[in-house]
Amino acid sequence: MQRAYRLKKNKHFQTVYRRGKSQASKDLVLLYFRSRRLQIGISVSKKVGNAVARNKVKRRVREIMRSEMQLLKPGWYVIAARPGAAQATFQGLKKTLRYLLRKHDLYTAEDKGSNRQ
Repeated sequence: MQRAYRLKKNKHFQTVYRRGKSQASKDLVLLYFRSRRLQIGISVSKKVGNAVARNKVKRRVREIMRSEMQLLKPGWYVIAARPGAAQATFQGLKKTLRYLLRKHDLYTAEDKGSNRQ
């Protein structure tokens, strides 16, 4: 995922946490706040594991979002990892994240009918 699409400032994260809508699963929580630009932030707490485990989860989520970005509606997205995300496989995280995006109805109109794997 390119740096221009990353949510970086604490103020922006706090806005999404306070005013955004959230959906949760066993491994991930997706928060969305409507905005003109598409920006994505990833939050992985120390409860997930040591630095190696946290960075692995961040890399996986970043890669999944990189492949999904062109299909998403603009806005600020925050993906927060839960402790189970450290043991989840890449395919498991991908399936979970796609489920949360569909549940939020965040795919653009062109992609809503497709059943991608």
